[in-house]
Amino acid sequence: MLAIRLQRLGRKGYPVYRIAVQEAWRHPSSGRVVAYVGSYNPHTKESTVQAELAQKYLDNGAQPTPRVVKLLKDAGVKLPNWVKESANDKQKSAKNAEKLRKNQPKEEAAVEEVPTEEEAPTEEAPAAEAEEVATSEEPAPAETEADAPSDEK
Repeated sequence: MLAIRLQRLGRKGYPVYRIAVQEAWRHPSSGRVVAYVGSYNPHTKESTVQAELAQKYLDNGAQPTPRVVKLLKDAGVKLPNWVKESANDKQKSAKNAEKLRKNQPKEEAAVEEVPTEEEAPTEEAPAAEAEEVATSEEPAPAETEADAPSDEK
């Protein structure tokens, strides 16, 4: 069975890939390649594909990798029905999702308490409060002579 896959080239830290057709059980860098059908530079996102040659191998049953499927589709190659196009709707799973900040309970930031209807002063309440203030401002009852300390000795 044939596979259409990327074969890494380029210097260290700067990969460039060839789109190679080779036996599926061989390693991509083994050198035993049936044909090269294009190239891909991931840094510039530039890809070149020989569409007729790639179509020929796909029609003969060559299995493309998910990245090669995307490159062939972008180049306008008609993919057979049996080719699975990768779906980008995968859900990434995070380890210890309960520890994520977005999953933590919300902290209440210094929210001023709004008085409820029972606690809220009504129109009658200010008058009642004014009476309380007036009564508290009254002078304290005068001390009687018996309670007063005597200065006589």
